[in-house]
Amino acid sequence: MTSLAIAQIGNPVLRNKAEHISDILDPKIQQLINDMLATVIKKDGVGIAAPQLSQSLQIFIMASRPNARYPHAPKMQATAIINPKIIWKSEETTKDWEGCLSVPSIRGLVPRHQAIKVEYFTQDNHLVKTKYDDFLARVFQHEYDHLNGTVFIDRVESSLDLIAESEWKLRVLGNNHGKEAESPYRDDNCRT
Repeated sequence: MTSLAIAQIGNPVLRNKAEHISDILDPKIQQLINDMLATVIKKDGVGIAAPQLSQSLQIFIMASRPNARYPHAPKMQATAIINPKIIWKSEETTKDWEGCLSVPSIRGLVPRHQAIKVEYFTQDNHLVKTKYDDFLARVFQHEYDHLNGTVFIDRVESSLDLIAESEWKLRVLGNNHGKEAESPYRDDNCRT
């Protein structure tokens, strides 16, 4: 397994709609999945999509676990998600902080559906139908967006909901251990 270079914001591959995978068991696809698994672990991410690795294909990895960027993330087995579909979304949405390996040094408050029902194929070509809630629903939606040419900064409701990662660590993690869901620039003490 090889850790791959991550495409950065501005790279056109991040704005393309990814292609459906017709042969999941193709050795090239299997190698890409293994390399994606290695990359997300090396980069300490909770997810990564093939377009972020300059491969415009409908594959992403969910690898939620507590780390420096997401200290309260639930732990799950790293999973390849192939040809995914969101088949139901809760009406309830929540805003929470997101970052992205393709948009380094920036965090944003992003509204997402609280719960989703999804279907996808696994690395060994089995169909899975399941439901995700809370943080795992957020990770799935974030990575799913990458397959449709969308990055998290497209989803923030206001530029006031963007913050430098260094400020986020100081103001959000330092104060409330990552549980704050309001923009730090919306209170009178933080405006410039």
